[in-house]
Amino acid sequence: MKTKDLVLMAMFAALTAIGAQIAVPTSLVPFTFQLFFVLLSGALLGSLRGGLSQLVYLGLGIIGLPVFAGGTSGVGVLVGPSGGYLIGFVVAAFLVGAICDVTRSFVGTLMAMVLGVLIIYVFGLAQLMIVTKLAFVPALSAGVFPFIPFDLLKAAIAAGLAERLRPVIFASEISLGAS
Repeated sequence: MKTKDLVLMAMFAALTAIGAQIAVPTSLVPFTFQLFFVLLSGALLGSLRGGLSQLVYLGLGIIGLPVFAGGTSGVGVLVGPSGGYLIGFVVAAFLVGAICDVTRSFVGTLMAMVLGVLIIYVFGLAQLMIVTKLAFVPALSAGVFPFIPFDLLKAAIAAGLAERLRPVIFASEISLGAS
């Protein structure tokens, strides 16, 4: 991996950590801005680098840096009610990246991001149900339904931003390779 790749992965891990601090606490799962950076990491970095950037983010939280929502950290967060969403970040960034590796259209990017949101919801909902012992519908009411409008808005904004930033990121790779 090139130095530029490592820097971009570290940058998106840091941006996800910053997004976690832009949070509105709720009873079980906080509203945060993390999802925006998770989706953008996949779209801009591709499957491997996008997924790894989110794995780095999780690793920082696991070792005790206060990068999770509300300045929390540790394995306890990952096994708690909202931990499934965090684990879903890695899978979502990877899948968004895999789709965006083969499509360069706004619609394709947006659909990849909507799929990424769904993946995060699946992981999050599953763990929320296990940890809290909530039935399916109450878990949906607590951990999915309130987030849908905001997450779809974040996905749309991230898709538009990805379309603007992709040429900049790839232009620098082309110009560096041509010299």
